[in-house]
Amino acid sequence: MLPQPPFPIRKECPPGACVCGRDDLLNDPQGDVRILRMTREEEKRLIERIESITSYEELKRIGSRMYEQLGIVLQIAPGSREVRTVRGISIRLAEQPGLCRKTRQNVPAAIRRCLEKNPDIVYAILNAHDLLGG
Repeated sequence: MLPQPPFPIRKECPPGACVCGRDDLLNDPQGDVRILRMTREEEKRLIERIESITSYEELKRIGSRMYEQLGIVLQIAPGSREVRTVRGISIRLAEQPGLCRKTRQNVPAAIRRCLEKNPDIVYAILNAHDLLGG
């Protein structure tokens, strides 16, 4: 039986559905188990929170909170090619043991939906990377 942290953790994915390394992380005494605090219910709350973001500052704040509380590194930058739509923005979660494959897909998808509703955030991202000559 795997050791249990002193807080509720995410249930394991069905066998073969995910390669998150949850069990390896639980067995590693040096492992950062913060990511396992994000249960499916917590992930749903995070997705709802991301979709309700209305400013670039708020997006950066959510990204830093995700790192502080869960160890998730969020990377948002203009893509290597021309940015004509929100799809041109590169949104990635850095590789991390314990980070579920579905979470790795759901968080960037929620950010894209947020950006589609709030084009000012897209302009702020482009401006932060000096693509608008500001």
